[in-house]
Amino acid sequence: MVSPIGASTHRLALRIGLVAIALLARSASGADYVGSEVCRNCHPDIWSQFYRNPHYKSAASGKEKPENTGCEGCHGPGQDHVESGGVREAIVGFADLPPDQVLNACLRCHVQSISRANIRRSEHTGQDVVCTNCHSVHSSQAPRFLLAKQPTELCYSCHSPVRAQFSMPFKHRVNEGAVQCTDCHNPHGGFAPAWRMAQRPRMLDRASGNEEPCLKCHIDKRGPFVFEHAGVRVDGCETCHNPHGSMNPKLLTRPVIFTVCLECHNGAGNFGRRTTGIATQDATHNTADPRYQNCTTCHVRIHGSNADANFLR
Repeated sequence: MVSPIGASTHRLALRIGLVAIALLARSASGADYVGSEVCRNCHPDIWSQFYRNPHYKSAASGKEKPENTGCEGCHGPGQDHVESGGVREAIVGFADLPPDQVLNACLRCHVQSISRANIRRSEHTGQDVVCTNCHSVHSSQAPRFLLAKQPTELCYSCHSPVRAQFSMPFKHRVNEGAVQCTDCHNPHGGFAPAWRMAQRPRMLDRASGNEEPCLKCHIDKRGPFVFEHAGVRVDGCETCHNPHGSMNPKLLTRPVIFTVCLECHNGAGNFGRRTTGIATQDATHNTADPRYQNCTTCHVRIHGSNADANFLR
Protein backbone atom coordinates (compact mmCIF):
# COMPACT_ATOMS: atom_id res chain seq x y z
CA MET A 1 0.00 0.00 0.00
CA VAL A 2 1.42 3.40 -1.03
CA SER A 3 1.67 6.01 1.74
CA PRO A 4 -0.04 9.43 1.28
CA ILE A 5 3.36 11.13 1.24
CA GLY A 6 4.67 8.78 -1.47
CA ALA A 7 1.56 9.28 -3.57
CA SER A 8 1.88 13.05 -3.28
CA THR A 9 5.51 12.94 -4.32
CA HIS A 10 4.64 10.71 -7.27
CA ARG A 11 1.91 13.12 -8.45
CA LEU A 12 4.27 16.11 -8.12
CA ALA A 13 6.98 14.38 -10.16
CA LEU A 14 4.41 13.43 -12.82
CA ARG A 15 3.15 17.01 -12.98
CA ILE A 16 6.70 18.39 -13.37
CA GLY A 17 7.37 15.87 -16.11
CA LEU A 18 4.22 16.85 -18.02
CA VAL A 19 5.11 20.55 -17.76
CA ALA A 20 8.63 19.86 -19.02
CA ILE A 21 7.26 17.90 -21.97
CA ALA A 22 4.88 20.74 -22.80
CA LEU A 23 7.68 23.31 -22.65
CA LEU A 24 9.89 21.21 -24.90
CA ALA A 25 7.09 20.77 -27.40
CA ARG A 26 6.35 24.48 -27.43
CA SER A 27 10.06 25.29 -27.84
CA ALA A 28 10.35 22.86 -30.73
CA SER A 29 7.39 24.43 -32.50
CA GLY A 30 8.74 27.96 -32.01
CA ALA A 31 5.47 29.07 -30.37
CA ASP A 32 7.28 30.65 -27.40
CA TYR A 33 9.02 33.25 -29.60
CA VAL A 34 6.89 36.37 -29.84
CA GLY A 35 9.11 38.62 -31.97
CA SER A 36 10.86 41.89 -31.16
CA GLU A 37 7.84 44.08 -31.91
CA VAL A 38 6.21 42.92 -28.68
CA CYS A 39 9.21 44.12 -26.65
CA ARG A 40 8.67 47.77 -27.62
CA ASN A 41 5.51 47.97 -25.49
CA CYS A 42 7.51 47.80 -22.25
CA HIS A 43 10.99 48.79 -23.44
CA PRO A 44 10.37 51.80 -25.74
CA ASP A 45 13.64 53.51 -24.80
CA ILE A 46 15.70 50.51 -25.92
CA TRP A 47 13.53 49.82 -28.96
CA SER A 48 13.69 53.40 -30.25
CA GLN A 49 17.49 53.19 -30.52
CA PHE A 50 17.83 49.55 -31.48
CA TYR A 51 17.87 50.30 -35.22
CA ARG A 52 21.32 51.90 -34.67
CA ASN A 53 22.61 48.70 -33.12
CA PRO A 54 24.62 46.19 -35.19
CA HIS A 55 22.43 43.44 -33.75
CA TYR A 56 19.46 44.98 -35.54
CA LYS A 57 20.69 43.34 -38.74
CA SER A 58 19.31 40.03 -37.48
CA ALA A 59 15.79 41.49 -37.40
CA ALA A 60 16.11 43.63 -40.53
CA SER A 61 17.25 40.78 -42.77
CA GLY A 62 14.11 38.73 -42.19
CA LYS A 63 16.09 35.59 -42.95
CA GLU A 64 17.14 34.47 -39.49
CA LYS A 65 15.42 31.83 -37.38
CA PRO A 66 13.37 33.11 -34.41
CA GLU A 67 16.06 32.05 -31.93
CA ASN A 68 18.59 34.22 -33.79
CA THR A 69 16.42 37.29 -34.40
CA GLY A 70 16.32 40.62 -32.59
CA CYS A 71 15.79 40.73 -28.84
CA GLU A 72 15.09 37.04 -28.49
CA GLY A 73 18.34 36.20 -30.25
CA CYS A 74 20.13 37.14 -27.01
CA HIS A 75 17.44 37.08 -24.33
CA GLY A 76 15.74 33.84 -25.34
CA PRO A 77 12.03 33.09 -25.90
CA GLY A 78 9.83 35.91 -24.64
CA GLN A 79 6.36 34.40 -24.38
CA ASP A 80 6.60 33.41 -20.71
CA HIS A 81 8.04 36.83 -19.91
CA VAL A 82 5.13 38.57 -21.64
CA GLU A 83 2.40 36.33 -20.19
CA SER A 84 3.78 36.72 -16.67
CA GLY A 85 3.58 40.49 -16.90
CA GLY A 86 7.32 41.05 -17.19
CA VAL A 87 8.65 38.76 -14.48
CA ARG A 88 12.44 39.09 -14.57
CA GLU A 89 13.09 35.40 -14.03
CA ALA A 90 11.07 34.47 -17.13
CA ILE A 91 13.64 35.89 -19.56
CA VAL A 92 17.42 35.70 -19.95
CA GLY A 93 18.90 38.71 -18.14
CA PHE A 94 22.63 39.08 -18.70
CA ALA A 95 23.11 40.92 -15.43
CA ASP A 96 21.99 37.76 -13.60
CA LEU A 97 24.05 35.25 -15.60
CA PRO A 98 27.35 33.80 -14.37
CA PRO A 99 30.38 34.70 -16.53
CA ASP A 100 30.59 31.38 -18.35
CA GLN A 101 26.96 31.59 -19.48
CA VAL A 102 27.44 35.16 -20.71
CA LEU A 103 30.40 33.98 -22.77
CA ASN A 104 28.47 31.03 -24.18
CA ALA A 105 25.53 33.25 -25.16
CA CYS A 106 27.69 35.71 -27.09
CA LEU A 107 29.78 33.04 -28.76
CA ARG A 108 26.68 31.53 -30.34
CA CYS A 109 27.17 34.18 -33.03
CA HIS A 110 30.55 35.79 -32.35
CA VAL A 111 32.74 32.73 -32.61
CA GLN A 112 33.66 32.97 -36.29
CA SER A 113 36.42 35.57 -36.02
CA ILE A 114 40.03 34.42 -35.70
CA SER A 115 40.61 37.28 -33.24
CA ARG A 116 38.35 35.49 -30.74
CA ALA A 117 39.82 32.02 -31.28
CA ASN A 118 41.56 32.06 -27.88
CA ILE A 119 38.90 33.77 -25.81
CA ARG A 120 38.17 30.75 -23.61
CA ARG A 121 41.79 30.51 -22.47
CA SER A 122 42.50 34.23 -22.30
CA GLU A 123 43.58 35.95 -19.10
CA HIS A 124 40.40 37.99 -19.10
CA THR A 125 38.18 34.92 -19.17
CA GLY A 126 40.32 33.26 -16.50
CA GLN A 127 39.58 36.24 -14.24
CA ASP A 128 35.83 36.12 -15.04
CA VAL A 129 36.06 39.24 -17.21
CA VAL A 130 33.67 38.47 -20.07
CA CYS A 131 31.81 40.26 -22.85
CA THR A 132 29.43 42.36 -20.76
CA ASN A 133 32.28 43.76 -18.64
CA CYS A 134 33.63 45.65 -21.65
CA HIS A 135 30.70 45.85 -24.06
CA SER A 136 27.35 47.56 -23.54
CA VAL A 137 24.82 46.36 -26.10
CA HIS A 138 22.14 48.96 -25.37
CA SER A 139 24.10 51.88 -23.85
CA SER A 140 27.40 52.02 -25.70
CA GLN A 141 29.42 55.22 -25.33
CA ALA A 142 31.87 54.42 -28.13
CA PRO A 143 31.37 54.71 -31.90
CA ARG A 144 32.56 51.16 -32.59
CA PHE A 145 32.26 47.68 -31.12
CA LEU A 146 29.52 48.63 -28.60
CA LEU A 147 32.14 49.39 -25.95
CA ALA A 148 30.92 50.49 -22.53
CA LYS A 149 33.42 53.40 -22.55
CA GLN A 150 35.91 54.96 -24.89
CA PRO A 151 38.61 52.31 -25.58
CA THR A 152 41.45 53.81 -23.55
CA GLU A 153 39.28 54.71 -20.57
CA LEU A 154 37.76 51.24 -20.65
CA CYS A 155 41.17 49.59 -20.25
CA TYR A 156 42.24 52.10 -17.62
CA SER A 157 39.21 51.27 -15.47
CA CYS A 158 40.98 48.01 -14.50
CA HIS A 159 44.60 48.60 -15.46
CA SER A 160 45.39 51.64 -13.32
CA PRO A 161 49.17 50.95 -13.13
CA VAL A 162 49.29 51.15 -16.92
CA ARG A 163 47.56 54.54 -16.81
CA ALA A 164 50.44 55.79 -14.66
CA GLN A 165 53.02 54.39 -17.08
CA PHE A 166 51.46 56.30 -19.97
CA SER A 167 51.93 59.50 -17.97
CA MET A 168 55.70 59.08 -17.80
CA PRO A 169 58.01 61.44 -19.72
CA PHE A 170 58.74 58.89 -22.45
CA LYS A 171 55.79 56.75 -23.55
CA HIS A 172 53.70 55.59 -26.45
CA ARG A 173 51.12 58.29 -27.15
CA VAL A 174 48.00 56.45 -26.05
CA ASN A 175 46.56 59.36 -24.08
CA GLU A 176 46.98 61.60 -27.12
CA GLY A 177 45.05 59.18 -29.33
CA ALA A 178 47.94 58.30 -31.64
CA VAL A 179 48.01 54.68 -30.41
CA GLN A 180 45.36 52.44 -28.87
CA CYS A 181 45.75 49.52 -26.49
CA THR A 182 44.32 47.17 -29.11
CA ASP A 183 47.11 48.08 -31.54
CA CYS A 184 49.35 45.84 -29.42
CA HIS A 185 46.93 43.78 -27.30
CA ASN A 186 44.09 41.45 -28.23
CA PRO A 187 41.55 41.68 -25.37
CA HIS A 188 40.01 38.38 -26.49
CA GLY A 189 43.27 36.46 -26.02
CA GLY A 190 46.33 35.86 -28.16
CA PHE A 191 48.18 32.92 -29.63
CA ALA A 192 51.33 31.58 -27.99
CA PRO A 193 54.16 33.86 -29.18
CA ALA A 194 57.49 32.88 -30.67
CA TRP A 195 59.52 35.28 -28.53
CA ARG A 196 60.48 35.38 -24.83
CA MET A 197 61.11 31.63 -24.97
CA ALA A 198 57.44 31.15 -25.99
CA GLN A 199 56.21 32.48 -22.66
CA ARG A 200 52.88 34.20 -23.06
CA PRO A 201 52.99 37.97 -22.51
CA ARG A 202 49.74 39.58 -21.48
CA MET A 203 47.27 39.07 -24.33
CA LEU A 204 49.60 40.49 -26.96
CA ASP A 205 48.49 40.57 -30.53
CA ARG A 206 51.00 39.49 -33.12
CA ALA A 207 52.50 40.81 -36.31
CA SER A 208 53.09 38.76 -39.44
CA GLY A 209 54.88 35.49 -38.83
CA ASN A 210 53.90 35.31 -35.14
CA GLU A 211 56.23 38.17 -34.31
CA GLU A 212 55.98 40.90 -31.71
CA PRO A 213 53.34 43.58 -32.29
CA CYS A 214 56.11 46.20 -32.02
CA LEU A 215 57.08 45.25 -35.57
CA LYS A 216 53.76 46.46 -36.94
CA CYS A 217 55.12 50.01 -36.61
CA HIS A 218 58.88 49.54 -36.18
CA ILE A 219 59.20 47.62 -39.41
CA ASP A 220 62.88 48.55 -39.89
CA LYS A 221 63.74 46.42 -36.85
CA ARG A 222 62.13 43.31 -38.25
CA GLY A 223 64.91 41.75 -40.29
CA PRO A 224 65.84 38.99 -40.90
CA PHE A 225 69.44 40.12 -40.61
CA VAL A 226 72.65 38.35 -41.53
CA PHE A 227 73.89 39.03 -38.01
CA GLU A 228 71.02 38.80 -35.56
CA HIS A 229 71.14 40.26 -32.06
CA ALA A 230 70.04 37.31 -29.96
CA GLY A 231 68.60 39.51 -27.27
CA VAL A 232 66.20 40.99 -29.81
CA ARG A 233 65.37 37.84 -31.73
CA VAL A 234 64.96 35.45 -28.78
CA ASP A 235 63.96 37.53 -25.76
CA GLY A 236 62.21 40.33 -27.60
CA CYS A 237 61.95 44.09 -27.32
CA GLU A 238 61.00 44.06 -23.64
CA THR A 239 64.53 42.94 -22.76
CA CYS A 240 65.66 46.54 -23.19
CA HIS A 241 62.45 48.59 -23.44
CA ASN A 242 59.41 49.28 -21.26
CA PRO A 243 56.68 49.39 -23.91
CA HIS A 244 54.10 51.44 -21.99
CA GLY A 245 56.30 54.19 -20.61
CA SER A 246 59.62 54.92 -18.98
CA MET A 247 61.55 57.63 -17.19
CA ASN A 248 64.38 57.00 -19.65
CA PRO A 249 64.76 58.05 -23.31
CA LYS A 250 63.80 55.49 -25.95
CA LEU A 251 61.69 53.70 -23.32
CA LEU A 252 64.82 51.98 -22.01
CA THR A 253 64.70 49.96 -18.80
CA ARG A 254 67.73 51.78 -17.36
CA PRO A 255 68.84 55.42 -17.51
CA VAL A 256 72.34 54.75 -18.93
CA ILE A 257 72.75 52.66 -22.07
CA PHE A 258 75.78 50.63 -21.01
CA THR A 259 73.96 49.39 -17.88
CA VAL A 260 71.24 47.97 -20.14
CA CYS A 261 73.87 46.14 -22.19
CA LEU A 262 75.69 44.80 -19.14
CA GLU A 263 72.56 42.97 -17.99
CA CYS A 264 73.40 40.40 -20.67
CA HIS A 265 76.97 41.11 -21.76
CA ASN A 266 78.68 39.68 -18.71
CA GLY A 267 80.50 36.72 -20.26
CA ALA A 268 78.05 34.15 -18.95
CA GLY A 269 77.44 30.80 -20.64
CA ASN A 270 79.32 28.87 -23.31
CA PHE A 271 77.05 29.33 -26.30
CA GLY A 272 77.04 31.75 -29.23
CA ARG A 273 78.97 31.94 -32.48
CA ARG A 274 82.32 31.38 -30.74
CA THR A 275 81.05 29.22 -27.84
CA THR A 276 82.32 31.90 -25.49
CA GLY A 277 78.97 32.85 -24.07
CA ILE A 278 77.57 36.33 -24.18
CA ALA A 279 80.32 38.68 -25.21
CA THR A 280 81.61 41.13 -22.62
CA GLN A 281 83.20 44.49 -23.25
CA ASP A 282 86.81 44.70 -24.39
CA ALA A 283 89.52 45.42 -21.80
CA THR A 284 90.17 48.75 -23.51
CA HIS A 285 86.56 49.81 -22.85
CA ASN A 286 86.58 51.28 -19.36
CA THR A 287 82.90 51.87 -18.64
CA ALA A 288 83.85 54.42 -15.98
CA ASP A 289 84.96 56.58 -18.89
CA PRO A 290 81.99 58.51 -20.38
CA ARG A 291 83.30 57.72 -23.87
CA TYR A 292 82.33 54.08 -23.39
CA GLN A 293 79.02 54.52 -21.61
CA ASN A 294 76.94 54.99 -24.74
CA CYS A 295 77.45 51.68 -26.54
CA THR A 296 75.22 52.58 -29.47
CA THR A 297 77.57 55.42 -30.48
CA CYS A 298 79.66 52.72 -32.16
CA HIS A 299 77.29 49.74 -32.23
CA VAL A 300 74.74 51.64 -34.26
CA ARG A 301 72.94 48.59 -35.70
CA ILE A 302 72.10 47.17 -32.29
CA HIS A 303 68.86 45.52 -33.48
CA GLY A 304 70.69 43.55 -36.17
CA SER A 305 73.12 44.10 -39.03
CA ASN A 306 73.68 42.83 -42.54
CA ALA A 307 77.32 43.95 -42.62
CA ASP A 308 79.06 43.57 -39.28
CA ALA A 309 78.96 40.85 -36.61
CA ASN A 310 79.49 43.44 -33.87
CA PHE A 311 76.69 45.68 -35.19
CA LEU A 312 79.12 48.52 -35.96
CA ARG A 313 77.41 49.28 -39.27
